[in-house]
Amino acid sequence: VVRNRVKRRLRHLVAPHLGDGAPAPVPHGSKLVVRALPASARADRDRLRADLDLVLSTVVRKAEQRMSAGAGR
Repeated sequence: VVRNRVKRRLRHLVAPHLGDGAPAPVPHGSKLVVRALPASARADRDRLRADLDLVLSTVVRKAEQRMSAGAGR
């Protein structure tokens, strides 16, 4: 029950990042795996959102850096 609740909460929080105009949009065609640690079950919505936003913005930034570095070759 707890695992499914966390999964639903995270799915809801990830959805806005998947569209155009999102704060840290996940590039189209990307595969995204979110692994929730046990502490996620105790985290409130704001904490989950902040952690997810931080991670996604970092991942998107690094992916863009790799793409731009590969384009310069």
